[in-house]
Amino acid sequence: MEPLEPVRNGASRPVQMYGEFMGKGVRYAVSLSERELTVRKLCASGKPAPAVFSLADCLGSRAHRDEEEGASVGASFSAYFYPFRRRRWAGAGAARHRVEQRFRVNSGGDARANLEEARRWARAIREGSMRNRLSRTGGVCAEVKSPCRVLLLLNPLSGKGQAHTLFTSHVQQMLQEASIPYTLTITERQNHARELVREADLSQWDALAIMSGDGLLFEVVNGLMERDDWEEAIKTPLGVLPGGSGNAVAASMHHYCGLQPVSGEELLVNCGFMLCKGLVSRLDLTSVCMASSQRLFSFLSLAWGFVADVDIESEKYRHVGAARFTLGTLVRLASLRIYQGKLSYLPAEEPGTHPCSIESTESLTNVPQSISSSLDYANDLQCQNHPLHNSCNSNNALKPKRTHPSVLGPPDSLLVPLDQPVPAHWTVVNEENFVLVLAAYQSHLAEDLIAAPASRLEDGVIHLIYVTAGISRAALLRLFLAMEKGTHLSTNCPNVVYVKARALRLEPLSPKGTITVDGELVEYGPVQAQVHSSLARLIAG
Repeated sequence: MEPLEPVRNGASRPVQMYGEFMGKGVRYAVSLSERELTVRKLCASGKPAPAVFSLADCLGSRAHRDEEEGASVGASFSAYFYPFRRRRWAGAGAARHRVEQRFRVNSGGDARANLEEARRWARAIREGSMRNRLSRTGGVCAEVKSPCRVLLLLNPLSGKGQAHTLFTSHVQQMLQEASIPYTLTITERQNHARELVREADLSQWDALAIMSGDGLLFEVVNGLMERDDWEEAIKTPLGVLPGGSGNAVAASMHHYCGLQPVSGEELLVNCGFMLCKGLVSRLDLTSVCMASSQRLFSFLSLAWGFVADVDIESEKYRHVGAARFTLGTLVRLASLRIYQGKLSYLPAEEPGTHPCSIESTESLTNVPQSISSSLDYANDLQCQNHPLHNSCNSNNALKPKRTHPSVLGPPDSLLVPLDQPVPAHWTVVNEENFVLVLAAYQSHLAEDLIAAPASRLEDGVIHLIYVTAGISRAALLRLFLAMEKGTHLSTNCPNVVYVKARALRLEPLSPKGTITVDGELVEYGPVQAQVHSSLARLIAG
């Protein structure tokens, strides 16, 4: 009969491996089951409660030769876990923290046998970690191809200018623990990442990771869509590591996992864990067309009016990090602007959506799929990590015109040319005086702004929110304060309207104004957009 491992809920699971090892001067009994690593201190008196580590929280495991004792014949193995930290106060967000478990194998005088035993344990823990990958509820999940070779693009000037420091203090170690080989490229200038991925031989990489705010991801997405092989290129899994001011996509990924909000370095560690686990979900992209025939692909938002003004005008406060948006909001509230324009949209559901309503959004492409490829974690793999340290003289935050001559991507079958009237089955908003128009396709606009709480990565929906003239400054402030908790759509304010759409058209009539796509400034004038469901891939398990 197999030995059984006691677990916290009173059940038992068969133990696959058992051993007794030294760790920090104490002897431990270590047992490995299908889902957990259990560590119990061995002592003469009493039976201390075991520490139980879920293999779903494990990034990797390695074996080492012991060099600490000179001619020692011993060996060790380490397992790296990132469980959620228990919080002492209610409502605190769920953040992962690093726990390393290291044990020394010295069962005899044979150095080779000790090392092989350490390797056997490390290999078994790695394999158990792979079998116990967590995935978000619903959606399509696959795994990054094997071996997982990552091109990591980092903007050193994003946010407070600390992205590189954050990478070396957190992400670098996680990649090494997960045995993921990567090449680090530090962007030098505006559009560097866009040009790089547009021309690169993507067969060298199994995933692209972006360490920045949302602006660098905008460059990467549009660079991929400007390739002749865009249909395959845009399926390259994209990893997001928050290093900027807004970090909206990173916060949205965290939100989709059903976790309480976190920010800063805690959000970075959570996203680093997702990247290392390598679970891939589908991501909607929205095609945005301008009057000049410029076409962009958007993953986050299209904004006109108040939100766009704050995003661009707060650039001067970038040195304060995410607080720039709060400061920008207060400044703009003091001098509230009204914009004239026409707004039309193709509803995504039956008529009847009323102002300030919020309804659950079911995934329209929720077809489960599993790809059985697995990451090959060789025990003694030395990750071939190649940092390319380039000089950096400018911020990545400028909002470029498209430089590629051809307009590629899927056809916009729901749109007609901008010089023609919208189709008769579209809804035309009667109001022409607006404070803001916001089309969002992710839940968050920033780490602390939940603009579309019902949004999902692949729901095939544009979450359209517009605020008409007549709203007071106090009501608008309450709206944005409520947005921090995602409750702004239930404030019963008659000037706030929320609808779900498949496509939209915005025709500004005011001679001056600001329009942004994913927080990037674009040309001012008529614009229309259509969502393309599940076009891209995001590492967001």
